[in-house]
Amino acid sequence: MDGAHAPAYPVEPSIAGGVSQIASPDSNPSARKLGLIAATALVMGNMIGSGVFLLPASLAPFGWNAVGGWIITISGALVLAWVLARLTRALPEAVGAVGFVEKAFGAVPGFLISWVYLVSIWTAVVTIAVAAISYLSSMIPELGAHEFLPALAAVGLLWLLTLLNLRGIKEAGRFQVVTVALKVVPLIVVLALAAGALASGTGEVRPFEPQAISLTALNGAAALTLWALLGFECASIAAAQVRDPSVNVPRATMWGTGLTGVLYLTVCSAIALMLPEAIAASSPAPFASFVERYWSAGPAALIAAFAVISCVGALNGWVLMQGEMTRSMAARGMLPAWLAGTDAKGTPIRGLLVSSVIASLFALANASRSLKGLFEFLLLLSTSASLWLYLACALTAVRLNVARGWAVVGAVYSVWMLWGAGVGASGLSLVLMAAGLPIYLWSRRHSAKQAVQP
Repeated sequence: MDGAHAPAYPVEPSIAGGVSQIASPDSNPSARKLGLIAATALVMGNMIGSGVFLLPASLAPFGWNAVGGWIITISGALVLAWVLARLTRALPEAVGAVGFVEKAFGAVPGFLISWVYLVSIWTAVVTIAVAAISYLSSMIPELGAHEFLPALAAVGLLWLLTLLNLRGIKEAGRFQVVTVALKVVPLIVVLALAAGALASGTGEVRPFEPQAISLTALNGAAALTLWALLGFECASIAAAQVRDPSVNVPRATMWGTGLTGVLYLTVCSAIALMLPEAIAASSPAPFASFVERYWSAGPAALIAAFAVISCVGALNGWVLMQGEMTRSMAARGMLPAWLAGTDAKGTPIRGLLVSSVIASLFALANASRSLKGLFEFLLLLSTSASLWLYLACALTAVRLNVARGWAVVGAVYSVWMLWGAGVGASGLSLVLMAAGLPIYLWSRRHSAKQAVQP
């Protein structure tokens, strides 16, 4: 989830928040459908965002448990990705991940999963903004010097991107194109520096201590790493826009998830295990700290700038998604109808404004936390909220007898990750899911009254 990018033309999100139908300007839709390479790039582009840039600091105290956590997370994500791909093949008419849930369990469970997914988008927006401010603080130390300033700065950045999206999807899409290619630069630099340092003997990896490996630490590390891999469901959700989806969607989902996972595993592990733990754990910009140690301060500042650009690009995409998701749910009668309104350019102004207000409240409610603490709390909350979607899809596959063996494994993994996220985050996400039910009931009742009026 943490790095989705917006297409340069209007999108119609499914009730899961993904792109279900893309309103291409081309009159020949088959000519504009995504092939395998483009679909794989969609998966990887939607997954690579802000999470990887702060995770090394959060993972440093876990040591080699973090490597195990990455392996568990990548394996679990691949299982869930395969289940979603099989569901897409079996239920092409369901229109998105939550459409699967609605098909198997009914309208109310479909709404609850849709609502909690929307909550995950709101918290993801704040988490990405915090990551951007954290890297900015490495260049502007004053940003992290005051207790409430990081949260206020994150809210300010969120509203700058909201204003950009209020100008229209086309402008937001153009901005996104500029940022997409730049996000992989820090990853490539770190990999090159790590390989060079190990080959020349100027760098060393923290010693492996088997006695330090524990189930609790593995679970905690895996819960943190899952944030960076959220978004692997995008190819399944956009299946209608993929050429030969029964073949290309599963391949793109598996290849995109696997390649991104391996890239994250090597980059984050290099930083967390090759930097001294005290430096890695306390750094507001671990990528920059790594580059400064193994190269110099000048390139480190440039890497920090690239990381900010990547975070801002991811934030732009998810700000667009929260507005479109809110509008789509309102259009389906799941939220108050007035949220479905758009301007002459099709921009969901009301959905954007309301969503950004709610996301800002998430940030301000936790403003007393440190940058790292704020990032980790919101990360776990967003991850646990997304996990309810993955769990529901796995249970849907079990009920509909679609890849049942893998679905059982995916369901067990989702439950384990909810436990790993902690009672606080997972419990709060469950409370927030239930909190949407009165809104749904009121919206349905109000829609029913309007339908019977002459």
